Amino acid sequence: MTEEKQKIDYALIGKAALSCKCPSCLEGDVFDGFLGLKKECPSCGLDLTKHDSGDGPAVFLIFILGFLIVPISLWIAMIVAWPLWVHAIVWSVVTLACTVGMLRPAKALTLAAQFHMRGDLMTESTEPEHVDAETSEKKF
Repeated sequence: MTEEKQKIDYALIGKAALSCKCPSCLEGDVFDGFLGLKKECPSCGLDLTKHDSGDGPAVFLIFILGFLIVPISLWIAMIVAWPLWVHAIVWSVVTLACTVGMLRPAKALTLAAQFHMRGDLMTESTEPEHVDAETSEKKF
């Protein structure tokens, strides 16, 4: 079993994610509306219905933004003597703005990463495999 691993181009993944373009051709927009994915790329025809990021982008943002915003808010709280309600308003707005602003590129990042690292999942047929229990043969 001698398979050569294909080299992954992380710069290409990042470029597709930041531009929110198709990970295959880097030309077609992948979003229909704010967060909905198109069925296929308008430029190259890549089937985008097989991509399922689930809650991945939101979870990544929760961890990353929590790691960044909480220490900054604590540091500012030690420097500036704002009332508690001001902190609540300011950091709620900052967190919400960062989350909404980064959610679309985060979803595009998971799409591009899945395409480049597990492209076989996005290009294989969508018909489910059925296994016959008696003969253990796959039927399509």
